[in-house]
Amino acid sequence: MTEKTQGGFLISQIKQISGRIFDKLLVGSGIEAFNRAQGRILYVLWQADGVPIVELSHKTGLAKTTLTSMLDRMESADLITRVFDKTDRRQIRIALTEKSRQLSDAYDKVSREMNEIFYAGFTDDEIFAFEETLGRILKNLNEKERRT
Repeated sequence: MTEKTQGGFLISQIKQISGRIFDKLLVGSGIEAFNRAQGRILYVLWQADGVPIVELSHKTGLAKTTLTSMLDRMESADLITRVFDKTDRRQIRIALTEKSRQLSDAYDKVSREMNEIFYAGFTDDEIFAFEETLGRILKNLNEKERRT
């Protein structure tokens, strides 16, 4: 393996800069009900509502302790609600509110705009190869985290 690689450093920079741009796009689109981190949670819920906290943690990459405090704030802002599972009352599912459902289309528009910025000048093949590579890196990191 090459000794002087910068992948982790570049990913960190991309995350920081793209986050700032995404925040500006959210505000520019009139979405002030939630921040980008909360948007990750809502994005998962817009794909499948009523997700258990453990699954939400896995899908967002957020630690359960971080997620719990974020969910508290989101519940106070009427973006989510906690619902007891009908078959197992020990398990709590996170569900969307009507307020957050109404924000889905605006968020999707911002996400499309972000993708246009992110992939400007890329071919479809380059995008596919890039995302496949990132998926492999994520798999490696998840496996390492499970072993430690």
